[in-house]
Amino acid sequence: MCGICGIFTPGQAVDSGILARMNDALAHRGPDDHGLWRDDEAGIGLAQRRLAILDLSPLGHQPMLSACGRYALTFNGEVFNHLELRRELEPAGHCFRGGSDTETILAAIAHWGLEPAVSRFVGMFALALWDGRERTLSLVRDRLGIKPLYLGRVPGGAVFGSELKALRRHPGFDPGLDRDALALYFRHNYIPAPHSIYTQAEKVLPGQIVSIGPGGESRTRYWNVAEIWRAGAASPFAGSEAEATDELERLLSDAVRLRLLADVPLGAFLSGGIDSSTVVALMQKHSARPVKTFSIGFAEAAFNEAPHARAVAAHLGCEHTELTVSPADLLAVVPEIPRHWDEPFADSSQIPTYILSRLTRQHVTVSLSGDGGDELFSGYERYPWALRAHRMLSRIPAPLRRATLGLARLLPDAAYGLLGARGHKLRWRVDALAIEDFRDLYWHAISHFKDPARFVLGAREPGYEAAGLPPLADKGAWMSLVDLLCYLPDDILTKVDRASMAVALEARVPLLDHRVVEFAARVPAAMKVRGGQGKWLLRQVLYRHVPRALVERPKMGFGVPIAAWLRGELRQWADDLLSPAAIRRQGYLDAGRVERMWREYLAGEDNWNYYLWDVLMFQAWLEMWGKPD
Repeated sequence: MCGICGIFTPGQAVDSGILARMNDALAHRGPDDHGLWRDDEAGIGLAQRRLAILDLSPLGHQPMLSACGRYALTFNGEVFNHLELRRELEPAGHCFRGGSDTETILAAIAHWGLEPAVSRFVGMFALALWDGRERTLSLVRDRLGIKPLYLGRVPGGAVFGSELKALRRHPGFDPGLDRDALALYFRHNYIPAPHSIYTQAEKVLPGQIVSIGPGGESRTRYWNVAEIWRAGAASPFAGSEAEATDELERLLSDAVRLRLLADVPLGAFLSGGIDSSTVVALMQKHSARPVKTFSIGFAEAAFNEAPHARAVAAHLGCEHTELTVSPADLLAVVPEIPRHWDEPFADSSQIPTYILSRLTRQHVTVSLSGDGGDELFSGYERYPWALRAHRMLSRIPAPLRRATLGLARLLPDAAYGLLGARGHKLRWRVDALAIEDFRDLYWHAISHFKDPARFVLGAREPGYEAAGLPPLADKGAWMSLVDLLCYLPDDILTKVDRASMAVALEARVPLLDHRVVEFAARVPAAMKVRGGQGKWLLRQVLYRHVPRALVERPKMGFGVPIAAWLRGELRQWADDLLSPAAIRRQGYLDAGRVERMWREYLAGEDNWNYYLWDVLMFQAWLEMWGKPD
């Protein structure tokens, strides 16, 4: 795991000082080594900060040149099947000096070509490849977007990096805010790809290759989860439930086995829920020694999963480490959020995820995680809620719904305020009365601000892949696909990447092995949801290793008590950031609306806490990053 960056300005020699400063911005991602490579005639410069995981020797140093001399590579991530690829490449005459997967990647590309090679990779990666013969730079991101990669524009060329802070170190990069992307942030509490907070930067899409060369720029998708999901629906798994369980366990077991490859200590995050328990159970199956597992607990019972994790770890015979976190521990992280998430990001579970990563890094360098199970196997509670709501609304004639909505909109805001938090929930449910299309209803349900382009001054919401997604016959599969395209890479995986890499911890996600995803796409809905409960098939695999009683409980999530904080310990901090005068002076948000939400929230008239957290995370980000470096 590493941080990568680079500059491509054809016809202009790369300034090694600028490239080094860009690389230094990523030092937290790779404290073990650093390297620069330039071709001044071509105007290309590559850089990397290394967190050594495989082949800790200098033979794994990057950027790395191919044996044939044609290619130069800087690479972040892991190709877990690289030993199998070597066994294919060696008979063809490829020799390897060291044991790193970077060397394997270069040999694979030299042998098969770029797209055929990356299509063979099982892993998580973001890479930049310079083809000296074709004078072309190619940026490649893994299939699900596990590893980040940004592309920015500068006069005369392009810059790229694992994080935006690297791009900002280039003096030619204009850090002007994109108001349209900011509107997307207030809808989702993150910014979906390909957009970024800056007008001159974008995210490379999952499964995408962006090539820049003498013929201009081209973009291709070597793997697309939307195509996989549709192909799965057209060719569903036809075997029995027992056969489906066997196949899922086989795929998951191999995915976990591959992700145990490391030359450094390795462990796992464990919450005691279905996903992380399945991963740990399969890790223990492959390990001759107790697996090191890590969890954090909270004094507030409503947020505390630690006893469940402890019970699962004890059953599996793991070496378990647990940390009880105080409110002061959580609050101490809040000022650090903008530094690690260098574009606005407001999923509050980033706070405990960072603390868990920090705890884990004290013991191991690599940790496996259970992320992805909810998207693949219909585990989110909002899925059945959306289906029930649509069925209920469909029974009410459309004219009656529109008339009811018209009457409800005549009520003053104060009337909803009399109901407190219930009034806030009632208001957005009333707004849903006029929605007839299921897709529009789901977008309404998952949106924070329902009208963000009115809240962000001068904004228009731009398009992106998930927003225009055509329907599927199975509404549950459609909701999962929306989240696979948007919520998973741009919220969940972004959260885990930034939290773990802030402390130089590599997080691996075996449930998102693309072979598992391709199988999940074929699993019929009846094997995912049963009796109103999601992840049915994944549970069948887990029950083979862990008693049902240890893991069957209501889903808790990984939240923090924002509502209490904003009225208590964070009150002064929030007051300062929500200053109406400052917000008016900045000119990005509707200051009057922010002032009203904050006033009503403090008076207990309306429960705006999540909306306010979105505003606060933007304001905190703006305070740190709103000025040029």
